[in-house]
Amino acid sequence: MSKPIKIGLVGLGRAGWGMHCEEIKGKEEQFQIVAACDPLPERLEMMKERYQCKTYSTIEELIADKEVELVDITSRSVDHANHAALALSKGKDVFLEKPISLNYEQALQLKEAAGQSQGTLYIRHNRRFDPDFLHVKEIIASGLLGEVYEIKLARHGFQRRDDWQTIKEYGGGQLLNWGPHIIDHALRLMESPVESIWSNLKRVAAAGDAEDHIKIVMTGSNQRIVDLEISGGVAISSPLYLVYGTKGSLSLCHHTITLKYLDPEQPLAQKSADLGTPGATFGQPEQLPWIEKDLPVQPKQQFNIWDELYQSIRFGHPFPITLDEAVEVMKVISEVKRGTPF
Repeated sequence: MSKPIKIGLVGLGRAGWGMHCEEIKGKEEQFQIVAACDPLPERLEMMKERYQCKTYSTIEELIADKEVELVDITSRSVDHANHAALALSKGKDVFLEKPISLNYEQALQLKEAAGQSQGTLYIRHNRRFDPDFLHVKEIIASGLLGEVYEIKLARHGFQRRDDWQTIKEYGGGQLLNWGPHIIDHALRLMESPVESIWSNLKRVAAAGDAEDHIKIVMTGSNQRIVDLEISGGVAISSPLYLVYGTKGSLSLCHHTITLKYLDPEQPLAQKSADLGTPGATFGQPEQLPWIEKDLPVQPKQQFNIWDELYQSIRFGHPFPITLDEAVEVMKVISEVKRGTPF
């Protein structure tokens, strides 16, 4: 085991204090928080008490700290790109929370800044490692469902949300909140370049002026459709995943995968269309050899983004989330927003 990576944490709110700090518990041999910054003094006091680390009120002070190797950015969405570029300009490695920027243009600027830096920009699309996503990918790759032609992704709830995440000026709205995660899933499951995008955005239940209901339908060059819906205004949730293939389908709800597929051990009889006058039934009936089963979500391989980050920084292993993939997510988000009030 090599020495721990020394982290400077930027932003001590729900993401920084509530997620990042919790996730690296038990990983003290890999990561050590040596500095933190936040404009609120009471949050700095919490960090001092828990980690005995140095604290700063500005990011400029934190990135000037020579002990800090990795700048972990968990500030508000509106500040992500600027904070990352600032840290990169000082040659620091950066671990950047989603969204990486507010739009595609800003993402391209950030990519340029990363290309000119001695540091490396790592993207925290941590939902790439969700067990349900990994298991669905494994089933699709197995060919069990045949040729997959349509996938539906949904993240539903009903909440009259009223924090800064509902205000456009601060990078609020579901497109920049859940959007980067689920759009990243969609692009990975598409398995081809995006050929067309249709979208519709609404504000249904949340306060503020940002969208809280998103509908996006993307078609790939392979003609696979990915239909995704993210909403804070749906009272009855749809399955998280629905996958349609030429030999079967998949549904995922509450950590359970439901499968219905044709038995691959029983070949189907050849059929051809009949131009003649039909009888009393619609086509010739047949008994199809369906297999139906429920499986717990349990992929063969699981990953942890912090372990992947450590292996990349200390040993040069390829980080599984590329900057180009994150920039592509922002390209879709900007395209979806184009011409809307949002």
